[in-house]
Amino acid sequence: MLSTYRYPNFPYVRPPEQSGSTPQRYPVVVVGAGPVGLAAAIELAQSGVPVVVLDDDDTVSVGSRGVCYAKRTLEILDRIGIGTPCVDKGVSWNVGRTFFRKEEVYNFNLQPQADHKRPGMINLQQYYLEQYEVQRAQALSNLDLRFKSKVIAVDSDGQGATLQVETPDGIYTLETDWLIVADGARSSIRRMMGLEIDGKVFMDRFLIADVVMKADFPTERWFWFDPPFHPGQSVLLHRQADNVFRIDFQLGWQADPEAEKKPENVIPRIKAMLGETHEFDLEWVSVYTFQCRRMNSFTHGRVLFVGDAAHQVSPFGARGANSGIQDTDNLCWKLKLVIEGKAPSSLLDSYSSERVFAADENLLNSTRSTDFITPKSKTSLIFRNAVLTLARDHAFARTLVNSGRLSVPCVLTDSPLNTPDTAMFAGNMVPGASMDDAPMQADGTDCWLLDRMGNRFVALVYVGDPAAVDVATARAFKSLADWPIPVEVVLISPQAGIAPEKLQALVDSRNRFAERYDARSGTTYLIRPDQHVAARWRDFDASALSAALARATANLQ
Repeated sequence: MLSTYRYPNFPYVRPPEQSGSTPQRYPVVVVGAGPVGLAAAIELAQSGVPVVVLDDDDTVSVGSRGVCYAKRTLEILDRIGIGTPCVDKGVSWNVGRTFFRKEEVYNFNLQPQADHKRPGMINLQQYYLEQYEVQRAQALSNLDLRFKSKVIAVDSDGQGATLQVETPDGIYTLETDWLIVADGARSSIRRMMGLEIDGKVFMDRFLIADVVMKADFPTERWFWFDPPFHPGQSVLLHRQADNVFRIDFQLGWQADPEAEKKPENVIPRIKAMLGETHEFDLEWVSVYTFQCRRMNSFTHGRVLFVGDAAHQVSPFGARGANSGIQDTDNLCWKLKLVIEGKAPSSLLDSYSSERVFAADENLLNSTRSTDFITPKSKTSLIFRNAVLTLARDHAFARTLVNSGRLSVPCVLTDSPLNTPDTAMFAGNMVPGASMDDAPMQADGTDCWLLDRMGNRFVALVYVGDPAAVDVATARAFKSLADWPIPVEVVLISPQAGIAPEKLQALVDSRNRFAERYDARSGTTYLIRPDQHVAARWRDFDASALSAALARATANLQ
């Protein structure tokens, strides 16, 4: 029981399969009602795909667990309807500071650019995120959220999967065309299917202490190497909602996990860090080890793995929940097109290839962070301490400091869904990149570019004046909405004007779009439903756009 949060208990409802109803086959079943499974279910349901979610518990996660949610993840949460409550409740931050012994040696800013809707990062206890997701899920009529429902057997074939589900009313059978597995690092589904997950287990232990206190620490990430209050080890401090501070203490591999969790051992560590003047209460304590590993493939026929069930990283860099939610963002639009018969099932191969690439990037960064934070040889320790000593005065050394390279969007540069550039562009919005946000105006009202994208294919066309677009061109733009896979054209202009044929037009009110997308008159971007750039050109060309759309949906003949 926490002093700052009251755990909800979600009701168990007897499923129709156990009430004499005719057994049904569902388009999609998601196993796991954590942050990742719920994100997948919500995105599919709000796009019109019926979903059943199975979870063996009846509440949200115990303890803060996942804490940091990155800007890219917040933008995805916006699209599933819960970004604002998360940001409103969470603690926003952009600055991180690194200390060596008593001195600050390095700091960074996650968002050096102005004019983005969301901060670089928020800190929010995982139970709040799950609570907001459950509330959103319960508001969707085509999402069936089933608690106290444990999958005890799974049989998959080329047409789907059959599950045996255990409930308080006994065991029943459930059939689905597609199974999304989001049941965590110890995935029982993965084990039942005999699938391997390969990687490295790190020989170290860390203590998590959630502490309630009123303190004047700024809303920043603070990381200490070899501090005087915890010599020879590392410590991480984050502020969360409700005046809860998350403190991670490195313990070493020989530490006894059960003994370290006892208050008589935890409290002296915190007092040594904070001093005697700060009053605090322990909220939650845990000891963890970590590993960096992944499955060879995230797709196995019609069984699709996401989040920790597919890949695991150390907690340094906030790459766990963030990468899992980005998995679902990549997967769901593709699965919807396949279910609707608008794309071949081979499109889902790109889910695995793109997110395996992202997982490898996360694993590489996470492993490097862990090796720097927990050097396993005297030589490595000497090197690390030399880097930290030099970092205070020398810029080259700061690039080597690694207290956790924080989660950033993966740029899918080698994706087979990209159309290569045929013209020169400056900036970061290459095919495969996730979109940068920009402030806009629509009908004289301030708005944000990403909020106008939705979960669909969009062609962004930069024009000098939307009112100057002739009717024939406007009708050609509008006709893209009638393609088998619709594409909505959005005009972006440096000035206001009423576009013909009721085309959507946005004003680049602070010139940020032109800057960030290297846009000039005629510049066109094709944007995927997950807001990654699929292609770009210097001039609008319907035939080139059609070919790029086919490529982005695996519809090439």
